[in-house]
Amino acid sequence: MSSADLRKELECSVCLHNYTDPVTLKCGHNFCRDCIGHVLDTQEGSGVYSCPECKEEFQERPALQRNITLCNIMENFLSAQPHVEYSGVFSTCSIHTPVPAVKSCLQVESKSPEHIFCDPATSPENRKCSVHKKLLEYYCTDDSTFICASCSLAEEHQGHQVKTLDEASEMKKGQLRNVLQKLMTEREETEKRVQSLQEDRRKVQGKADNETERLTVLFRDLRRRLEDLEKRVLSDVSVKAEQVSLSLSDMIQQLEMKKENLSRKMGDIEKLCNMTDLLTVLQESDAGDLCDTEDGSDQERHDQLLRDGGDLDVAGITHILHTGLYEIMSWVNIHKYTGARVYPHFTRRSKAYINAESSRRRPQPYPTIQHTHRQAEGLNIGAVQQTVGVSDVTDILLDASTAGNFLHLSDDRKTASWSSHQRHPEQPERFYLPQVMSSQSFCSGRFYWEVDAGGSLYWRVGMCYPSIERKGDDSQIGCNKKSWGLRRFDNQYSVIHDGKVIRLPSNVSGKRFRIYVNYEAGRISFYDLCDPIRHLHTFATFFTEPLHAGLRVGLGSCIKISGGKQM
Repeated sequence: MSSADLRKELECSVCLHNYTDPVTLKCGHNFCRDCIGHVLDTQEGSGVYSCPECKEEFQERPALQRNITLCNIMENFLSAQPHVEYSGVFSTCSIHTPVPAVKSCLQVESKSPEHIFCDPATSPENRKCSVHKKLLEYYCTDDSTFICASCSLAEEHQGHQVKTLDEASEMKKGQLRNVLQKLMTEREETEKRVQSLQEDRRKVQGKADNETERLTVLFRDLRRRLEDLEKRVLSDVSVKAEQVSLSLSDMIQQLEMKKENLSRKMGDIEKLCNMTDLLTVLQESDAGDLCDTEDGSDQERHDQLLRDGGDLDVAGITHILHTGLYEIMSWVNIHKYTGARVYPHFTRRSKAYINAESSRRRPQPYPTIQHTHRQAEGLNIGAVQQTVGVSDVTDILLDASTAGNFLHLSDDRKTASWSSHQRHPEQPERFYLPQVMSSQSFCSGRFYWEVDAGGSLYWRVGMCYPSIERKGDDSQIGCNKKSWGLRRFDNQYSVIHDGKVIRLPSNVSGKRFRIYVNYEAGRISFYDLCDPIRHLHTFATFFTEPLHAGLRVGLGSCIKISGGKQM
């Protein structure tokens, strides 16, 4: 019988392991004492007992007789076998209870009096030298191989560093412990970095959440402000259009009445012309006003109406729009640079702070908006996005090489004043009169500049071509076709171009003025910077040359450029 068949015969049919203290029932079947005892205990109380294998029944609990022969067979068989593996094999060291083997003993294969234990999962054949069929007891560090005692004495391992398995194992374990320590240190550092990055991620997310909340509130209030500005500008357009319409309607009514009066006169004259009674013709002619003609006063009123409000003030509306946009952008900038929270329900204190901050931060009341060549009066929405931030200021500077005699320029070239002791070297570009123009020129887009007259009585400001005459009275701003000006002479204000003077109302403040130019539209507008801003006059033309800012001062007068912007 083979070893496998014998092992099968020595297995208990209950636990399927080798018999432990085997006993026999009356039917002749064998079981482990503990296994059959457990089975009979489960049958207690049923009134009948049975064999687990053949099912033979017993009226009384059967007595258990120790099978001495089977016990001897088990001891002899197991003593000739290596101690069993984990998987289904149990150690024979325990008589009553099978215990899983932890190590296999190689005493059977080795003649050494000492027991050599190995992992039960490892086959004993794998632990023998393939040449000498002896146990592998040494390790050659030079060849990195396991060897037996005979191999250690062989010629191929002479002079090599040979260690016992315990020494080699300890050396390898020492190396592994060093690596383990490095890995533990690296893992700790990695955990710290992970924690640091997680903390950074939480901080970034927190900042993002706060910024999202802040910007959401800011954009909500920004939309409200833009809607308010839109209503205000559209309402201003509607009011101005209604004012112009009423003025024109009044003028139309007056002209209709005049037309009816002229038609009546024409009818009366035709009747007289058709009369044959000479006496009647002569009498009617002397008595009536049929021959009277208009003296031109209606035409003057019509021209004055067109100058004062006969056209929609697009430039003024645009200024209102720019002013509102600048206020909004200044408000955005304040909260951008100060990090202040924005709430829709501004208190009086916060509004006062914003107004004061805006006055402190802004040099001029309008934002910078870049426009392309030949752009219409409408606002460039894409360019409005560029207004968030500090606006660029076009620095209007006076050209000292064009300054005439009796004209003194400040060091910053922004103030021109009368000086009887001022004499300049003569050169072609210099004005003969106390007049000067800017070094900058403008040939596209929209821009404006502002002056502070400070109550001076004699001055002119405006725009001029670089080809303007430099000598003679016709070289003054407004006295030729190449310049457009606003002037003050004594207490009278007027605008002038090509020598034609248009007097302005007497309620001009006389302090600060703005000159606004739309190059593509061919417009030069003058504004009185009072409160509110008042439009004085607009010249409409077609520009053929670049434009320069121009100043002329009279006796005892002083003009200062207070700001300007390219839009």
